[in-house]
Amino acid sequence: MSLLTTNYLTPTGREEAWRFTPLKRLRGLHDGTAEISLRSSLIVKELLPSGVSFVREELPPLATSDDIIIERIRGNSPEVAHLSISANTELEAPIHLGRLTGALDSAELSRVRISLGAHAVATVVVENTGDTILAEDLEISLAPGSSLTFITLQEFESKSVYAARHHAVIDRDAVFKSVTVTVGGDVVRILPTVEFIAPGGSAELLGVYFATAGQFFEHRMHVDHAVPKAKSRVNFKGALSGRDAHTVWIGDVLIRAVAEGTDTYELNRNLLLSDGARADSVPNLEIETGEIVGAGHASTTGRFDDEQLFYLMSRGIALEDARRLVVRGFFNEIVIEIGIEAIQERLMNRIDFELERAGA
Repeated sequence: MSLLTTNYLTPTGREEAWRFTPLKRLRGLHDGTAEISLRSSLIVKELLPSGVSFVREELPPLATSDDIIIERIRGNSPEVAHLSISANTELEAPIHLGRLTGALDSAELSRVRISLGAHAVATVVVENTGDTILAEDLEISLAPGSSLTFITLQEFESKSVYAARHHAVIDRDAVFKSVTVTVGGDVVRILPTVEFIAPGGSAELLGVYFATAGQFFEHRMHVDHAVPKAKSRVNFKGALSGRDAHTVWIGDVLIRAVAEGTDTYELNRNLLLSDGARADSVPNLEIETGEIVGAGHASTTGRFDDEQLFYLMSRGIALEDARRLVVRGFFNEIVIEIGIEAIQERLMNRIDFELERAGA
């Protein structure tokens, strides 16, 4: 079947939200021409412990969206894959969600919700793999006092298109930590967004991405400080190698007039490993009150540190190995925050492979 229409105008590329995105490569997800398959690829990869359920049900959205792809998902996919963690449940082991085989001749529209009850503690890993066309509306609800570490891995094959919003709603004194990793796919466009609805919450948004020749990766985040005394930190790092490798990072933080006592900082760093690659980085900070703890942002884009390479090579390390060590060190600050050794090593090996393939 084809996508239903929405009340939003189809983007042309002139809009601020779409000015970087290669619309022609979205395979019809944005303009309603994509052929839709009624597949539901998200699965649980192991038996769930007590206090945790994974069901498909009908649920209303947590928040409105002005993104046309998200609205198309909601208009065509009433069913939600819901991972629920009961109040006061503290999980020692991570929950792993994965994907069944996708397809390139049709698109999947996916709605996912992850909800934690009051004072629940959990780590959830979503592993996106294979070749697929996938649009996803992923919503996270944190009840008062709960804590979630959310790890999303975009390890797609080379032809995949993934367009998604990852939206977290954070209640009183809840703690949200996300690690977004994007190392595969043709076009990947993710909107990580945070909404504070009560004081005392905190959000830490971390991310790494590595784009090689022809790949386009966009991470466009928005943190809405709409209540007093909430804290947010954003730290994304990207590397690019190869002609027409293109990454986009947009960091929007809004501190509303009522959000006194806000503490926020956002950082994006990009490492260019070859000519012909392009990294766009746009931090934005809007402050409507002067009564804050702190607010700031920074963005850097540059090439290899020649001094680091010279130091390593002066110790007898070959140029290719020195480059690999520098890139590993660049990413390690964030990759180590995943906290799962097997995943961390797998990602570093994937980065090594991409470096070698790109000849960087």
